[in-house]
Amino acid sequence: MNFHEVRFPASLSFGSVGGPERRTDVVTLANGFEERNTPWAHSRRRYDAGLGLRALEDIETLIAFFEARQGQLYGFRWKDWSDYKSARPSAEVRFDDQDIATGDGSTVTFQLAKTYRSGGHSYQRPITKPVAGTVQVGIDQDALQEGVDYMLDTATGLITLSHPPEKGLVLRAGFEFDVPVRFDTASIQTSVASFQAGEAPAVPVVELRV
Repeated sequence: MNFHEVRFPASLSFGSVGGPERRTDVVTLANGFEERNTPWAHSRRRYDAGLGLRALEDIETLIAFFEARQGQLYGFRWKDWSDYKSARPSAEVRFDDQDIATGDGSTVTFQLAKTYRSGGHSYQRPITKPVAGTVQVGIDQDALQEGVDYMLDTATGLITLSHPPEKGLVLRAGFEFDVPVRFDTASIQTSVASFQAGEAPAVPVVELRV
């Protein structure tokens, strides 16, 4: 995949607007009832980076970043300030934030994930772009040491343990993460006069499947 392991300037994404979208096919039957299905196992996020621009220097930074990615050609990392870590927004990341998987006595490679719960239902989101230096891993109540007990691939979010967890033991992890995205436009159109008058350019970005 064409992807640059570089983050869009976090100071610019701070003021952006966006979030998850879901695709649902809704068919209304003759009796008025509905049938609803989705072809997507996972949600996809969209953002508008233009709303985070506050000064002319920000526009210069945006254009340089856009050109270095060759527009839509190369993906990049994006910090979603409303959802960027395994813990609650006001809490510090801990190794027991998320239950990743239950050991079977043989598997040693696991995908980082974040679980969203509401009522009796939940959704587990794969995390493919963890932030280096923020990941903590443990088995049940025991923390593990990176480089000794496990290896982390920050480009894929895969954890490889030096030994498989015993059957029934829970692998846990805490982390910060980015969203893999690309620009969803072929051009950046800016006007200094309009920007100084308070009009922000539209700079859509969309999440990538990686």
